[in-house]
Amino acid sequence: MISPAFAQKMARYNRWQNASLYAAADRLSDSARREDRGAFFRSIHGTLNHLLWADAMWMNRLAGGPKPAVGLSDSPAFRSDWASTKTERAQIDELLIGWADRLDEAALDGDLSWFSGARGTDIVMPRALVVAHVFNHQTHHRGQVHAMLTAAGSRPEDTDLIFM
Repeated sequence: MISPAFAQKMARYNRWQNASLYAAADRLSDSARREDRGAFFRSIHGTLNHLLWADAMWMNRLAGGPKPAVGLSDSPAFRSDWASTKTERAQIDELLIGWADRLDEAALDGDLSWFSGARGTDIVMPRALVVAHVFNHQTHHRGQVHAMLTAAGSRPEDTDLIFM
Protein backbone atom coordinates (compact mmCIF):
# COMPACT_ATOMS: atom_id res chain seq x y z
CA MET A 1 0.00 0.00 0.00
CA ILE A 2 2.67 2.53 1.05
CA SER A 3 6.41 2.51 1.56
CA PRO A 4 8.81 4.10 4.03
CA ALA A 5 9.72 6.58 1.26
CA PHE A 6 6.06 7.67 1.08
CA ALA A 7 5.95 8.31 4.84
CA GLN A 8 9.25 10.20 4.69
CA LYS A 9 8.03 12.44 1.85
CA MET A 10 4.68 13.07 3.51
CA ALA A 11 6.29 13.90 6.87
CA ARG A 12 8.35 16.56 5.13
CA TYR A 13 5.30 17.79 3.22
CA ASN A 14 3.50 18.07 6.56
CA ARG A 15 6.30 20.24 7.99
CA TRP A 16 6.42 22.42 4.85
CA GLN A 17 2.68 23.00 4.85
CA ASN A 18 2.48 23.64 8.58
CA ALA A 19 5.21 26.28 8.27
CA SER A 20 3.15 28.00 5.57
CA LEU A 21 -0.09 27.88 7.56
CA TYR A 22 1.48 29.07 10.78
CA ALA A 23 3.25 31.94 8.99
CA ALA A 24 -0.07 33.03 7.50
CA ALA A 25 -1.83 32.64 10.86
CA ASP A 26 0.89 34.76 12.49
CA ARG A 27 -0.23 37.67 10.29
CA LEU A 28 -3.64 37.61 11.99
CA SER A 29 -4.56 38.82 15.45
CA ASP A 30 -5.20 36.28 18.15
CA SER A 31 -8.91 37.10 18.07
CA ALA A 32 -8.99 36.58 14.29
CA ARG A 33 -7.31 33.16 14.72
CA ARG A 34 -9.92 32.22 17.34
CA GLU A 35 -12.95 33.57 15.46
CA ASP A 36 -15.63 30.97 14.75
CA ARG A 37 -15.52 30.56 10.97
CA GLY A 38 -18.00 27.71 10.69
CA ALA A 39 -15.41 24.95 10.28
CA PHE A 40 -15.77 21.59 12.03
CA PHE A 41 -13.36 22.73 14.77
CA ARG A 42 -14.76 26.25 14.42
CA SER A 43 -11.64 28.42 14.18
CA ILE A 44 -8.17 28.52 12.69
CA HIS A 45 -6.70 28.10 16.18
CA GLY A 46 -9.08 25.25 17.03
CA THR A 47 -8.38 23.36 13.81
CA LEU A 48 -4.61 23.79 14.12
CA ASN A 49 -4.88 22.60 17.72
CA HIS A 50 -6.86 19.56 16.65
CA LEU A 51 -4.14 18.70 14.13
CA LEU A 52 -1.44 19.13 16.76
CA TRP A 53 -3.40 16.93 19.18
CA ALA A 54 -4.04 14.28 16.52
CA ASP A 55 -0.39 14.11 15.47
CA ALA A 56 0.65 13.76 19.11
CA MET A 57 -1.95 11.00 19.58
CA TRP A 58 -0.78 9.12 16.49
CA MET A 59 2.85 9.45 17.51
CA ASN A 60 1.85 7.97 20.87
CA ARG A 61 0.22 5.02 19.13
CA LEU A 62 2.88 4.52 16.45
CA ALA A 63 6.09 5.48 18.20
CA GLY A 64 5.34 5.53 21.92
CA GLY A 65 5.48 9.31 22.37
CA PRO A 66 3.57 11.00 25.18
CA LYS A 67 -0.20 10.71 25.00
CA PRO A 68 -2.16 13.98 24.99
CA ALA A 69 -3.84 14.64 28.32
CA VAL A 70 -7.17 15.52 26.68
CA GLY A 71 -9.55 13.63 24.42
CA LEU A 72 -10.85 14.37 20.95
CA SER A 73 -13.68 16.65 22.10
CA ASP A 74 -11.15 18.93 23.82
CA SER A 75 -8.62 18.85 20.98
CA PRO A 76 -9.52 22.34 19.65
CA ALA A 77 -8.38 23.73 23.01
CA PHE A 78 -5.36 21.40 23.29
CA ARG A 79 -2.99 24.37 23.62
CA SER A 80 -4.40 27.79 24.49
CA ASP A 81 -1.29 29.90 24.00
CA TRP A 82 -0.34 30.66 20.37
CA ALA A 83 3.42 30.78 21.02
CA SER A 84 3.45 27.36 22.70
CA THR A 85 1.19 25.97 19.97
CA LYS A 86 3.71 27.07 17.34
CA THR A 87 6.66 25.67 19.30
CA GLU A 88 4.99 22.32 19.87
CA ARG A 89 3.91 22.13 16.22
CA ALA A 90 7.54 22.44 15.10
CA GLN A 91 8.57 19.79 17.64
CA ILE A 92 5.88 17.32 16.53
CA ASP A 93 6.81 17.91 12.88
CA GLU A 94 10.43 16.99 13.64
CA LEU A 95 9.27 13.98 15.67
CA LEU A 96 7.17 12.79 12.69
CA ILE A 97 10.13 13.18 10.34
CA GLY A 98 12.47 11.30 12.68
CA TRP A 99 9.92 8.50 13.07
CA ALA A 100 9.37 8.28 9.30
CA ASP A 101 13.11 8.24 8.65
CA ARG A 102 13.46 5.18 10.91
CA LEU A 103 10.72 3.21 9.15
CA ASP A 104 11.49 0.13 7.13
CA GLU A 105 9.13 -2.16 5.22
CA ALA A 106 8.68 -4.43 8.24
CA ALA A 107 7.50 -1.47 10.34
CA LEU A 108 4.55 -1.04 7.98
CA ASP A 109 3.52 -4.70 8.11
CA GLY A 110 0.93 -6.15 10.42
CA ASP A 111 -1.76 -4.49 12.45
CA LEU A 112 -1.90 -1.65 14.95
CA SER A 113 -4.23 -1.99 17.93
CA TRP A 114 -5.42 0.85 20.14
CA PHE A 115 -8.33 1.94 22.27
CA SER A 116 -10.30 4.70 20.56
CA GLY A 117 -11.79 7.11 23.06
CA ALA A 118 -13.83 8.64 20.21
CA ARG A 119 -15.43 5.27 19.43
CA GLY A 120 -15.25 3.86 22.96
CA THR A 121 -13.80 0.58 21.72
CA ASP A 122 -10.63 -1.22 20.74
CA ILE A 123 -9.65 -0.88 17.10
CA VAL A 124 -7.33 -3.02 14.99
CA MET A 125 -6.23 -1.77 11.56
CA PRO A 126 -3.42 -2.54 9.14
CA ARG A 127 -0.42 -0.43 10.19
CA ALA A 128 0.17 0.84 6.62
CA LEU A 129 -3.43 2.06 6.41
CA VAL A 130 -3.06 3.88 9.72
CA VAL A 131 0.10 5.62 8.50
CA ALA A 132 -1.66 6.65 5.27
CA HIS A 133 -4.56 7.94 7.39
CA VAL A 134 -2.25 10.10 9.52
CA PHE A 135 -1.05 12.00 6.46
CA ASN A 136 -4.50 12.12 4.84
CA HIS A 137 -5.99 13.52 8.07
CA GLN A 138 -3.36 16.26 8.15
CA THR A 139 -4.02 17.21 4.53
CA HIS A 140 -7.78 17.28 5.07
CA HIS A 141 -7.72 19.66 8.01
CA ARG A 142 -4.92 21.81 6.61
CA GLY A 143 -7.18 22.39 3.61
CA GLN A 144 -9.82 23.73 5.97
CA VAL A 145 -7.28 26.01 7.65
CA HIS A 146 -6.00 27.19 4.26
CA ALA A 147 -9.53 28.19 3.26
CA MET A 148 -10.15 29.99 6.57
CA LEU A 149 -6.84 31.85 6.34
CA THR A 150 -7.50 32.87 2.74
CA ALA A 151 -10.98 34.13 3.66
CA ALA A 152 -9.43 36.09 6.54
CA GLY A 153 -7.07 37.82 4.11
CA SER A 154 -3.86 35.95 4.96
CA ARG A 155 -3.22 33.56 2.10
CA PRO A 156 -0.72 30.73 2.77
CA GLU A 157 1.68 29.38 0.14
CA ASP A 158 0.67 26.85 -2.51
CA THR A 159 -0.29 23.43 -1.22
CA ASP A 160 0.66 21.20 -4.15
CA LEU A 161 2.96 18.37 -3.13
CA ILE A 162 4.70 18.51 -6.51
CA PHE A 163 5.88 22.06 -5.70
CA MET A 164 7.62 21.10 -2.49
